[in-house]
Amino acid sequence: MASQRLKRSTSAVLATGLLSLAAVAVPAGTATADPALENPTAALEKLSELSRTSEQTNEALHNAQIDLESKTAVQRDAEARHAADEHLLTEAKARIAQFQPAVDKLTTASYQGARVNRLFAVMISDSPQQLLDQMSTLSVLSADTAAQVGHFKQATDEAATAAEASRQSADAARTATEQARSISDDLQNKQSDLQAQIAQVTQAFGALSSSEKSALAGTPFPPGFDPQTILKGLTPGSNSGALQAGMTQVGKPYVWGATGPDGYDCSGLMVWAYKQIGKTLPRSSQAQAAGGVPVSRSELQPGDLVLFYPDISHVGMYAGNGNILHASTFGVPVKVAPMDAYPFYGARRY
Repeated sequence: MASQRLKRSTSAVLATGLLSLAAVAVPAGTATADPALENPTAALEKLSELSRTSEQTNEALHNAQIDLESKTAVQRDAEARHAADEHLLTEAKARIAQFQPAVDKLTTASYQGARVNRLFAVMISDSPQQLLDQMSTLSVLSADTAAQVGHFKQATDEAATAAEASRQSADAARTATEQARSISDDLQNKQSDLQAQIAQVTQAFGALSSSEKSALAGTPFPPGFDPQTILKGLTPGSNSGALQAGMTQVGKPYVWGATGPDGYDCSGLMVWAYKQIGKTLPRSSQAQAAGGVPVSRSELQPGDLVLFYPDISHVGMYAGNGNILHASTFGVPVKVAPMDAYPFYGARRY
């Protein structure tokens, strides 16, 4: 339930950010509070800086959501184990109660000086027949008593084991709950940070002139890149299928937290493209960097994921000839761009 509430909260934050595109965007001539925005180059640099920060927070938000879901699953498992341990403890206590009367009688008889052995039978018998009767009865009583005591001891041992297991599983459930709560709080903070950053980015974008916005968006493909030639030259395979799917999304807008089909963030585009070939990728760029198998830069194939920045806060898909397909930042549609424009971190193949 906590995870569902947080997912709804995340969606609300992202929706608020998208609505702010219309609400906070202002004409270039009226946004002069920040001196940096008076210079076109400085304005683009300011927007780039703000967008970069929002992307880092956006991917960290996805990662926190993944972490929360994982910790919530651990919490559920720990609580289920504790419930099972409590059930075993209850059963063990019931068995103790079943055999407790017999053990109590034996204890009371021993305390009062009773004897249940053959020597005692000889001493109290008046005739051979009575001796046989006494010995027979005492043998049965002795065997039954021994069995009762054995069952009682076993039940007691099982209860002690179940009680210890219950204590440990209760501690594990409590720890898991505390961890989930801590991550939940962190997630809420990241949601608030992202909402504020989205407002800053959209305001800075609204302050750009038409020519600056056009320069920011750029072209869908770098010079000399022919998508038809690239696609025709692909070797059949699942990764190339993901690239083919991804290329159909060129021109779609960058949207924080989106996984298509109307818009994408960087990791969301990877999720959507691979979903088209029946593969499920983790939601964040950091989690995507932890999956698949590592690939060296020299061995990249179309469709491989390429990760960027030391914090792995951006991801694209290798499109051949040193280029990547990616959703880069707000104001820039999904496009193919040179991968050298970003600090390379590593690559993974799924």
